Amino acid sequence: MVAAASELNAEYDVVIVGAGVAGLNLAVHLPEACRVLVVCKGGLKESDSFLAQGGICVQRDKGDFRSYFEDTMRAGHFENDPATVKCMIEHSRETIDELISFGVRFAREENGALAYTREGAHSRPRIVFHEDCTGKEITSHLLAAALSLSNVTLCPHTTMLDLLCNRENTTCLGVVLKENRTGKIFTVRAGNTALATGGVGGLFRHSTNFRILTGDGLAVALRHGVKVDHADYIQFHPTTLYTKGRGRRFLISESLRGEGAHLINAKGQRFVDELLPRDVVTEAIYREMEKEGSDFVRIDLRTAGDENTLLSHFPTIVQRCKEEGFDVFKEPVPVVPAQHYFMGGVRSDLFGRTTMPHLYAVGETCCNGVHGRNRLASNSLLESVIFAKRAAEDITRGERAQGEAYFDAELYANPRRLAKNDKQNVLKEMKRDDG
Repeated sequence: MVAAASELNAEYDVVIVGAGVAGLNLAVHLPEACRVLVVCKGGLKESDSFLAQGGICVQRDKGDFRSYFEDTMRAGHFENDPATVKCMIEHSRETIDELISFGVRFAREENGALAYTREGAHSRPRIVFHEDCTGKEITSHLLAAALSLSNVTLCPHTTMLDLLCNRENTTCLGVVLKENRTGKIFTVRAGNTALATGGVGGLFRHSTNFRILTGDGLAVALRHGVKVDHADYIQFHPTTLYTKGRGRRFLISESLRGEGAHLINAKGQRFVDELLPRDVVTEAIYREMEKEGSDFVRIDLRTAGDENTLLSHFPTIVQRCKEEGFDVFKEPVPVVPAQHYFMGGVRSDLFGRTTMPHLYAVGETCCNGVHGRNRLASNSLLESVIFAKRAAEDITRGERAQGEAYFDAELYANPRRLAKNDKQNVLKEMKRDDG
Protein backbone atom coordinates (compact mmCIF):
# COMPACT_ATOMS: atom_id res chain seq x y z
CA MET A 1 0.00 0.00 0.00
CA VAL A 2 0.96 3.65 -0.36
CA ALA A 3 1.06 5.81 2.77
CA ALA A 4 1.92 9.38 3.67
CA ALA A 5 4.76 10.05 6.08
CA SER A 6 2.27 10.99 8.80
CA GLU A 7 0.77 7.49 8.59
CA LEU A 8 3.99 5.55 9.14
CA ASN A 9 4.81 3.41 12.13
CA ALA A 10 7.76 4.15 14.38
CA GLU A 11 9.38 0.80 13.66
CA TYR A 12 9.66 -1.74 10.80
CA ASP A 13 11.55 -4.94 10.26
CA VAL A 14 13.21 -3.54 7.15
CA VAL A 15 13.42 0.00 5.78
CA ILE A 16 14.46 0.40 2.13
CA VAL A 17 15.46 3.84 0.89
CA GLY A 18 14.71 3.98 -2.83
CA ALA A 19 11.94 2.60 -5.03
CA GLY A 20 13.87 1.71 -8.17
CA VAL A 21 14.38 -1.80 -9.46
CA ALA A 22 16.82 -2.71 -6.67
CA GLY A 23 14.71 -1.41 -3.80
CA LEU A 24 11.52 -2.95 -5.15
CA ASN A 25 13.06 -6.34 -5.87
CA LEU A 26 14.48 -6.43 -2.36
CA ALA A 27 11.04 -5.64 -0.93
CA VAL A 28 9.16 -8.32 -2.87
CA HIS A 29 11.62 -11.03 -1.85
CA LEU A 30 11.29 -10.49 1.89
CA PRO A 31 8.95 -12.89 3.76
CA GLU A 32 5.32 -11.95 4.30
CA ALA A 33 5.86 -11.84 8.06
CA CYS A 34 8.39 -9.06 7.58
CA ARG A 35 7.03 -5.51 7.92
CA VAL A 36 8.71 -3.52 5.13
CA LEU A 37 8.84 0.22 4.50
CA VAL A 38 10.02 1.61 1.15
CA VAL A 39 10.61 5.37 1.08
CA CYS A 40 11.63 7.46 -1.90
CA LYS A 41 12.58 11.08 -2.43
CA GLY A 42 10.25 11.70 -5.36
CA GLY A 43 7.26 9.92 -6.84
CA LEU A 44 7.12 6.15 -7.14
CA LYS A 45 8.07 6.38 -10.83
CA GLU A 46 10.88 8.91 -10.44
CA SER A 47 13.74 6.45 -10.51
CA ASP A 48 16.33 5.92 -13.20
CA SER A 49 15.16 2.31 -13.42
CA PHE A 50 12.10 3.59 -15.29
CA LEU A 51 14.39 5.34 -17.80
CA ALA A 52 16.54 2.37 -18.82
CA GLN A 53 16.01 1.81 -22.52
CA GLY A 54 18.27 -0.84 -24.00
CA GLY A 55 17.63 -4.05 -22.09
CA ILE A 56 18.96 -6.53 -19.56
CA CYS A 57 21.77 -9.01 -20.12
CA VAL A 58 21.53 -12.77 -19.77
CA GLN A 59 23.88 -15.68 -20.32
CA ARG A 60 22.42 -17.19 -23.47
CA ASP A 61 23.71 -20.72 -22.87
CA LYS A 62 26.51 -22.54 -21.05
CA GLY A 63 28.88 -21.81 -23.90
CA ASP A 64 28.32 -18.09 -23.47
CA PHE A 65 29.78 -17.85 -19.95
CA ARG A 66 33.39 -17.25 -20.92
CA SER A 67 32.70 -14.59 -23.53
CA TYR A 68 30.15 -12.81 -21.31
CA PHE A 69 32.64 -12.86 -18.42
CA GLU A 70 35.45 -11.57 -20.63
CA ASP A 71 33.26 -8.85 -22.16
CA THR A 72 32.31 -7.59 -18.68
CA MET A 73 35.91 -7.66 -17.43
CA ARG A 74 37.27 -5.99 -20.56
CA ALA A 75 34.69 -3.20 -20.43
CA GLY A 76 35.58 -2.65 -16.75
CA HIS A 77 39.30 -2.43 -17.59
CA PHE A 78 39.79 -5.65 -15.59
CA GLU A 79 39.20 -3.80 -12.33
CA ASN A 80 36.03 -5.83 -11.72
CA ASP A 81 35.75 -8.34 -8.88
CA PRO A 82 35.77 -11.70 -10.73
CA ALA A 83 33.71 -13.43 -8.03
CA THR A 84 30.94 -10.83 -8.29
CA VAL A 85 30.92 -11.00 -12.08
CA LYS A 86 30.74 -14.80 -11.94
CA CYS A 87 27.85 -14.65 -9.46
CA MET A 88 25.91 -12.23 -11.66
CA ILE A 89 26.32 -14.25 -14.83
CA GLU A 90 25.49 -17.58 -13.19
CA HIS A 91 22.22 -16.19 -11.78
CA SER A 92 21.21 -14.30 -14.92
CA ARG A 93 19.00 -16.94 -16.57
CA GLU A 94 16.95 -17.68 -13.45
CA THR A 95 16.56 -13.93 -12.96
CA ILE A 96 15.11 -13.42 -16.43
CA ASP A 97 12.76 -16.37 -15.89
CA GLU A 98 11.60 -14.86 -12.60
CA LEU A 99 10.97 -11.46 -14.20
CA ILE A 100 8.86 -13.19 -16.84
CA SER A 101 6.88 -14.81 -14.02
CA PHE A 102 6.18 -11.29 -12.71
CA GLY A 103 4.64 -10.49 -16.09
CA VAL A 104 7.55 -8.74 -17.81
CA ARG A 105 7.02 -8.92 -21.56
CA PHE A 106 10.38 -9.36 -23.28
CA ALA A 107 10.48 -9.27 -27.08
CA ARG A 108 10.03 -12.60 -28.83
CA GLU A 109 10.93 -14.12 -32.16
CA GLU A 110 8.20 -15.48 -34.42
CA ASN A 111 8.69 -18.95 -32.93
CA GLY A 112 8.14 -17.61 -29.40
CA ALA A 113 11.79 -17.71 -28.32
CA LEU A 114 13.32 -14.70 -26.59
CA ALA A 115 14.74 -12.13 -28.99
CA TYR A 116 18.28 -10.91 -28.31
CA THR A 117 20.01 -7.70 -29.28
CA ARG A 118 23.62 -6.57 -29.03
CA GLU A 119 25.14 -3.42 -27.57
CA GLY A 120 28.61 -1.89 -27.40
CA ALA A 121 31.49 -4.07 -26.11
CA HIS A 122 29.38 -7.26 -26.29
CA SER A 123 30.89 -10.00 -28.45
CA ARG A 124 27.46 -11.40 -29.31
CA PRO A 125 23.74 -10.58 -28.90
CA ARG A 126 22.75 -11.50 -25.31
CA ILE A 127 20.42 -8.69 -24.27
CA VAL A 128 16.68 -9.23 -23.86
CA PHE A 129 14.45 -6.19 -24.12
CA HIS A 130 10.98 -4.71 -24.33
CA GLU A 131 10.90 -2.20 -27.19
CA ASP A 132 13.10 0.70 -26.06
CA CYS A 133 11.70 0.97 -22.53
CA THR A 134 12.92 -2.19 -20.81
CA GLY A 135 13.53 -0.45 -17.50
CA LYS A 136 9.96 0.82 -17.37
CA GLU A 137 8.61 -2.63 -18.23
CA ILE A 138 10.59 -4.35 -15.48
CA THR A 139 10.22 -1.70 -12.79
CA SER A 140 6.49 -1.19 -13.32
CA HIS A 141 5.85 -4.91 -12.80
CA LEU A 142 8.00 -4.97 -9.65
CA LEU A 143 6.16 -1.89 -8.39
CA ALA A 144 2.82 -3.60 -9.02
CA ALA A 145 4.07 -6.66 -7.14
CA ALA A 146 5.18 -4.54 -4.18
CA LEU A 147 1.87 -2.66 -4.10
CA SER A 148 -0.01 -5.96 -3.95
CA LEU A 149 1.77 -7.09 -0.77
CA SER A 150 0.05 -6.36 2.52
CA ASN A 151 3.35 -6.32 4.42
CA VAL A 152 4.96 -3.65 2.21
CA THR A 153 4.29 0.07 2.67
CA LEU A 154 5.53 2.57 0.09
CA CYS A 155 6.02 6.18 1.11
CA PRO A 156 6.88 8.63 -1.71
CA HIS A 157 8.04 12.26 -1.43
CA THR A 158 10.01 11.49 1.70
CA THR A 159 13.73 12.29 1.94
CA MET A 160 16.31 10.37 3.94
CA LEU A 161 18.38 12.88 5.91
CA ASP A 162 20.54 10.43 7.79
CA LEU A 163 21.06 6.98 9.18
CA LEU A 164 19.81 6.29 12.69
CA CYS A 165 22.65 4.68 14.63
CA ASN A 166 23.69 3.93 18.18
CA ARG A 167 25.77 6.52 20.07
CA GLU A 168 28.97 4.63 19.25
CA ASN A 169 28.11 4.78 15.53
CA THR A 170 28.73 1.05 15.14
CA THR A 171 25.27 -0.27 14.19
CA CYS A 172 22.54 0.98 11.86
CA LEU A 173 19.19 1.11 13.62
CA GLY A 174 17.05 2.85 10.99
CA VAL A 175 16.77 6.21 9.25
CA VAL A 176 16.06 9.88 9.84
CA LEU A 177 13.41 11.08 7.38
CA LYS A 178 11.89 14.36 6.24
CA GLU A 179 8.41 14.69 4.80
CA ASN A 180 8.95 16.85 1.71
CA ARG A 181 5.58 18.59 1.84
CA THR A 182 5.64 19.71 5.47
CA GLY A 183 9.35 19.59 6.26
CA LYS A 184 8.59 17.47 9.33
CA ILE A 185 11.61 15.46 10.52
CA PHE A 186 11.13 12.10 12.22
CA THR A 187 12.88 8.79 12.82
CA VAL A 188 11.96 5.24 11.85
CA ARG A 189 13.57 2.35 13.66
CA ALA A 190 14.43 -0.75 11.60
CA GLY A 191 15.77 -4.22 12.22
CA ASN A 192 17.72 -3.81 8.97
CA THR A 193 18.16 -0.89 6.59
CA ALA A 194 18.95 -0.94 2.87
CA LEU A 195 20.23 1.94 0.75
CA ALA A 196 18.89 1.81 -2.83
CA THR A 197 19.07 5.54 -3.53
CA GLY A 198 20.42 5.38 -7.07
CA GLY A 199 23.25 7.42 -8.50
CA VAL A 200 24.72 10.91 -8.53
CA GLY A 201 23.43 12.44 -11.77
CA GLY A 202 21.67 15.33 -10.05
CA LEU A 203 25.09 16.75 -9.17
CA PHE A 204 26.01 17.16 -12.85
CA ARG A 205 24.92 19.83 -15.30
CA HIS A 206 24.27 17.28 -18.05
CA SER A 207 22.99 13.87 -17.03
CA THR A 208 20.48 11.25 -18.10
CA ASN A 209 19.45 10.88 -14.45
CA PHE A 210 16.54 12.43 -12.57
CA ARG A 211 17.65 15.62 -10.82
CA ILE A 212 16.66 14.26 -7.40
CA LEU A 213 19.42 11.62 -7.56
CA THR A 214 22.14 13.42 -5.65
CA GLY A 215 24.13 10.62 -4.04
CA ASP A 216 22.14 10.53 -0.79
CA GLY A 217 23.24 7.00 0.05
CA LEU A 218 26.86 7.93 -0.54
CA ALA A 219 26.48 11.04 1.62
CA VAL A 220 25.17 9.23 4.71
CA ALA A 221 27.80 6.51 4.31
CA LEU A 222 30.56 9.11 4.32
CA ARG A 223 29.04 10.80 7.34
CA HIS A 224 29.10 7.60 9.36
CA GLY A 225 32.41 6.19 8.20
CA VAL A 226 30.88 3.39 6.12
CA LYS A 227 33.39 2.35 3.47
CA VAL A 228 32.98 3.83 -0.01
CA ASP A 229 34.85 2.57 -3.07
CA HIS A 230 35.82 4.20 -6.37
CA ALA A 231 33.66 7.31 -6.07
CA ASP A 232 35.55 8.72 -9.05
CA TYR A 233 34.32 5.95 -11.37
CA ILE A 234 31.62 7.79 -13.30
CA GLN A 235 30.34 6.66 -16.67
CA PHE A 236 29.24 9.03 -19.40
CA HIS A 237 26.80 7.73 -21.99
CA PRO A 238 28.11 8.59 -25.46
CA THR A 239 24.79 9.40 -27.10
CA THR A 240 22.14 11.61 -25.55
CA LEU A 241 19.90 13.86 -27.59
CA TYR A 242 21.47 17.31 -27.90
CA THR A 243 19.23 20.21 -26.99
CA LYS A 244 20.16 23.73 -25.92
CA GLY A 245 18.11 23.61 -22.73
CA ARG A 246 19.41 22.40 -19.38
CA GLY A 247 18.12 19.48 -17.34
CA ARG A 248 17.93 15.74 -17.78
CA ARG A 249 19.20 14.55 -21.15
CA PHE A 250 17.22 12.07 -23.21
CA LEU A 251 19.21 8.91 -23.85
CA ILE A 252 19.61 7.54 -27.36
CA SER A 253 19.90 3.84 -26.56
CA GLU A 254 23.09 1.94 -27.22
CA SER A 255 20.90 -0.75 -28.77
CA LEU A 256 20.63 1.49 -31.82
CA ARG A 257 24.36 1.28 -32.34
CA GLY A 258 24.16 -2.44 -31.65
CA GLU A 259 21.64 -2.69 -34.47
CA GLY A 260 23.86 -0.71 -36.85
CA ALA A 261 23.32 3.04 -36.28
CA HIS A 262 26.37 5.08 -37.31
CA LEU A 263 28.06 7.96 -35.50
CA ILE A 264 29.10 10.61 -37.99
CA ASN A 265 30.73 14.04 -38.00
CA ALA A 266 29.60 17.20 -39.75
CA LYS A 267 30.91 15.83 -43.08
CA GLY A 268 28.85 12.67 -42.69
CA GLN A 269 31.92 10.52 -42.03
CA ARG A 270 32.15 7.76 -39.41
CA PHE A 271 34.95 8.41 -36.92
CA VAL A 272 34.74 5.54 -34.40
CA ASP A 273 33.74 1.91 -34.08
CA GLU A 274 30.31 2.36 -32.50
CA LEU A 275 30.50 -0.96 -30.62
CA LEU A 276 33.58 -0.14 -28.55
CA PRO A 277 33.09 0.33 -24.77
CA ARG A 278 31.22 3.46 -23.73
CA ASP A 279 34.21 5.30 -22.31
CA VAL A 280 36.16 4.79 -25.53
CA VAL A 281 33.27 5.99 -27.71
CA THR A 282 32.72 8.99 -25.42
CA GLU A 283 36.36 10.02 -25.69
CA ALA A 284 36.21 9.71 -29.49
CA ILE A 285 33.12 11.93 -29.60
CA TYR A 286 34.76 14.59 -27.45
CA ARG A 287 37.84 14.56 -29.71
CA GLU A 288 35.67 14.93 -32.81
CA MET A 289 33.70 17.79 -31.23
CA GLU A 290 36.96 19.55 -30.33
CA LYS A 291 38.32 19.03 -33.85
CA GLU A 292 35.17 20.47 -35.41
CA GLY A 293 34.59 23.15 -32.79
CA SER A 294 31.04 21.87 -32.40
CA ASP A 295 28.74 21.12 -29.46
CA PHE A 296 27.64 17.72 -30.77
CA VAL A 297 28.14 14.95 -33.31
CA ARG A 298 25.39 13.04 -35.10
CA ILE A 299 23.91 9.57 -35.13
CA ASP A 300 22.24 8.18 -38.23
CA LEU A 301 19.44 5.81 -37.24
CA ARG A 302 18.66 4.89 -40.83
CA THR A 303 21.55 2.41 -40.92
CA ALA A 304 19.93 0.49 -38.01
CA GLY A 305 16.90 -0.59 -40.02
CA ASP A 306 13.99 0.52 -42.14
CA GLU A 307 11.08 2.62 -40.92
CA ASN A 308 9.07 -0.36 -39.67
CA THR A 309 12.04 -1.73 -37.73
CA LEU A 310 12.75 1.59 -36.02
CA LEU A 311 9.09 2.13 -35.15
CA SER A 312 8.69 -1.35 -33.68
CA HIS A 313 11.98 -1.55 -31.76
CA PHE A 314 12.58 2.12 -30.85
CA PRO A 315 9.20 3.87 -30.78
CA THR A 316 9.99 6.09 -27.76
CA ILE A 317 13.20 7.38 -29.31
CA VAL A 318 11.57 8.03 -32.67
CA GLN A 319 8.75 9.96 -30.99
CA ARG A 320 11.00 12.02 -28.74
CA CYS A 321 13.23 13.01 -31.65
CA LYS A 322 10.11 14.04 -33.55
CA GLU A 323 9.02 16.20 -30.61
CA GLU A 324 12.41 17.91 -30.71
CA GLY A 325 12.04 18.58 -34.45
CA PHE A 326 14.09 15.73 -35.92
CA ASP A 327 12.80 13.25 -38.48
CA VAL A 328 14.98 10.18 -37.92
CA PHE A 329 13.85 8.71 -41.23
CA LYS A 330 15.26 11.65 -43.18
CA GLU A 331 18.21 13.05 -41.20
CA PRO A 332 20.86 12.26 -38.59
CA VAL A 333 20.18 13.33 -35.00
CA PRO A 334 22.55 15.50 -32.91
CA VAL A 335 23.97 13.72 -29.85
CA VAL A 336 26.35 14.57 -27.02
CA PRO A 337 27.81 12.56 -24.10
CA ALA A 338 26.24 13.05 -20.64
CA GLN A 339 26.79 11.64 -17.16
CA HIS A 340 24.92 8.37 -17.03
CA TYR A 341 25.99 5.85 -14.41
CA PHE A 342 27.93 5.60 -11.17
CA MET A 343 30.18 2.53 -10.90
CA GLY A 344 31.52 3.51 -7.47
CA GLY A 345 29.50 3.66 -4.30
CA VAL A 346 28.98 2.21 -0.85
CA ARG A 347 31.13 -0.89 -0.49
CA SER A 348 29.02 -4.06 -0.46
CA ASP A 349 29.58 -7.77 -0.76
CA LEU A 350 27.77 -10.55 -2.63
CA PHE A 351 24.78 -10.13 -0.31
CA GLY A 352 24.65 -6.35 -0.27
CA ARG A 353 26.23 -6.10 3.19
CA THR A 354 28.18 -2.90 3.90
CA THR A 355 30.90 -2.34 6.50
CA MET A 356 28.27 -1.28 9.07
CA PRO A 357 26.19 -4.07 10.65
CA HIS A 358 22.53 -4.16 9.60
CA LEU A 359 23.12 -1.69 6.75
CA TYR A 360 22.83 -2.94 3.16
CA ALA A 361 23.45 -1.20 -0.17
CA VAL A 362 22.09 -2.38 -3.52
CA GLY A 363 21.76 -1.13 -7.08
CA GLU A 364 23.66 1.90 -8.35
CA THR A 365 24.17 3.10 -4.77
CA CYS A 366 26.58 0.26 -4.04
CA CYS A 367 29.97 -0.79 -5.34
CA ASN A 368 30.26 -4.57 -5.27
CA GLY A 369 32.94 -4.70 -7.96
CA VAL A 370 30.81 -6.10 -10.76
CA HIS A 371 31.33 -3.15 -13.12
CA GLY A 372 34.97 -2.22 -12.55
CA ARG A 373 35.99 1.13 -14.00
CA ASN A 374 33.40 1.10 -16.78
CA ARG A 375 30.03 -0.70 -16.89
CA LEU A 376 29.24 -3.09 -19.73
CA ALA A 377 26.00 -2.08 -21.42
CA SER A 378 22.78 -3.53 -19.92
CA ASN A 379 24.50 -5.10 -16.91
CA SER A 380 22.98 -2.51 -14.56
CA LEU A 381 19.42 -3.85 -14.40
CA LEU A 382 20.71 -7.40 -14.05
CA GLU A 383 23.11 -6.52 -11.24
CA SER A 384 20.45 -4.54 -9.37
CA VAL A 385 17.86 -7.33 -9.51
CA ILE A 386 20.22 -10.17 -8.60
CA PHE A 387 22.02 -8.62 -5.65
CA ALA A 388 18.85 -7.04 -4.24
CA LYS A 389 17.33 -10.52 -4.06
CA ARG A 390 20.48 -11.85 -2.41
CA ALA A 391 20.29 -9.03 0.15
CA ALA A 392 16.69 -10.01 0.92
CA GLU A 393 17.79 -13.60 1.44
CA ASP A 394 20.57 -12.51 3.80
CA ILE A 395 18.25 -10.25 5.80
CA THR A 396 15.78 -13.12 6.12
CA ARG A 397 18.47 -15.43 7.50
CA GLY A 398 20.00 -12.85 9.83
CA GLU A 399 19.21 -11.10 13.08
CA ARG A 400 17.60 -7.76 13.84
CA ALA A 401 19.67 -4.79 14.94
CA GLN A 402 19.81 -4.31 18.69
CA GLY A 403 20.68 -1.25 20.76
CA GLU A 404 19.53 2.21 21.73
CA ALA A 405 19.26 4.74 18.91
CA TYR A 406 20.96 8.12 19.24
CA PHE A 407 19.14 11.11 17.78
CA ASP A 408 20.21 14.74 18.09
CA ALA A 409 17.46 16.92 16.63
CA GLU A 410 19.78 19.94 16.45
CA LEU A 411 21.78 18.24 13.70
CA TYR A 412 18.79 18.58 11.38
CA ALA A 413 17.69 22.11 12.31
CA ASN A 414 18.83 23.35 8.88
CA PRO A 415 18.21 20.63 6.25
CA ARG A 416 19.38 22.91 3.41
CA ARG A 417 22.76 23.42 5.05
CA LEU A 418 22.98 19.71 5.69
CA ALA A 419 22.23 18.98 2.01
CA LYS A 420 24.85 21.54 0.92
CA ASN A 421 27.47 19.95 3.14
CA ASP A 422 26.54 16.51 1.83
CA LYS A 423 26.93 17.68 -1.76
CA GLN A 424 30.36 19.13 -1.02
CA ASN A 425 31.47 15.92 0.71
CA VAL A 426 30.23 13.72 -2.13
CA LEU A 427 31.86 15.89 -4.81
CA LYS A 428 35.11 15.89 -2.86
CA GLU A 429 35.03 12.11 -2.63
CA MET A 430 34.27 11.80 -6.34
CA LYS A 431 37.40 13.77 -7.17
CA ARG A 432 39.58 11.67 -4.89
CA ASP A 433 41.91 9.20 -6.62
CA ASP A 434 41.58 6.05 -4.51
CA GLY A 435 43.81 3.95 -6.72
